[in-house]
Order: sequence, then structure tokens, then C-alpha cells
Amino acid sequence: MINEIKDDAQKRMQNSIEALVNAFKKVRTGRASPAILEGITIDYYGTPTQLAQVANIIVEDGRTLAINPWEKHLVPDIEKAIMKSNLGINPATSGETIRLAMPMLTEETRKDFIKIARAEAEKGRISIRNARRDANADLKELLKEKEISEDEDHKAQDQVQQLTDKMISEVEALLTQKEKDLLKV
Repeated sequence: MINEIKDDAQKRMQNSIEALVNAFKKVRTGRASPAILEGITIDYYGTPTQLAQVANIIVEDGRTLAINPWEKHLVPDIEKAIMKSNLGINPATSGETIRLAMPMLTEETRKDFIKIARAEAEKGRISIRNARRDANADLKELLKEKEISEDEDHKAQDQVQQLTDKMISEVEALLTQKEKDLLKV
């Protein structure tokens, strides 16, 4: 029973880390990365479809992405979706290829992106702490129903806290790396 509670807490905390990694992918650095376009969907025969499923996205150079749709008629739809996405990038089309030139980040934009990254990291920390709180509440419930002893409860809570500390330090490491990427000129 205790192991199930700890495993559930660990799974929830790991999901928080994965969500943070995905959120960080969407925070633009000065380099071109196909991950920036992950959240963009277009209407493909009446179905909202991820951009990566209807086009080939490649990095041409350090600051340029090229999007080659598999069907020529999708070019205007892809352009509109990119414009609506609030990425701050204007698509340039030549024939069937859509190019996205990543603008240089100003110091002000870098600071804004760092604020966004810190907010995402804080969401991750809160999510991890919520998993700890729920696990501790489940342990207290077991103790209250006399299914475990006080020693077992204390030991299990210590293990959950160690797991929490480990996951929060992982969040800090991810945030530090993202800040370093954003500050790199």
C-alpha cells in the first residue's frame, strides 16, 4: 500500500517534469528549432492536425526553419496558423516552401522569455508539491485507519520528501539550462 502511494507520487512528479520540458521547448531561444512549432495545428480536411503531421520541418541554418507541406494547397493554411500562433515570427513563402527566420532576441525579449521560463518552472514545482501533499494525505489516512504504524508513516513521508527534493532540484537544473540558452548571444 505504501509503495503504491510512493509510486503514484513519483509518476505524477515525473509527469510534471515532462510537462516542464515540453513547456520549455515552446519558449523560443535565438536558435531555430522545430519544437517551437509543436503547438501549431491546421485544419486538414476538417480535422485539427499538428503541423508536423502535414509538412516536413527542417532547420536550414542556425536561425531559419523551412516548412515543406506535403500538399501544395496547405501553404496558405500553414501561414495563417503560424501568424495566429503569437510566436512573433513572420513566414516567408517561396513556391511551396515556407521559411521562418528567427529574429535576433533583444535583451528585453530575453528577459521576458526568462520570466516565462521561471513561471513555467514554478508551475512545475507547485505540481510536484501537490503530488507530495496528496501522497502525505494518503499516508495519514492509512495511519488514521490503523493500516500502518507511525514509524512506517514517518519513514514513508521522509521517502516522499526525498523524492520531492530530487524532482525540484531537477526542475532547477532545467531552469538554469534554459536561462543559459536564453542568455546566449
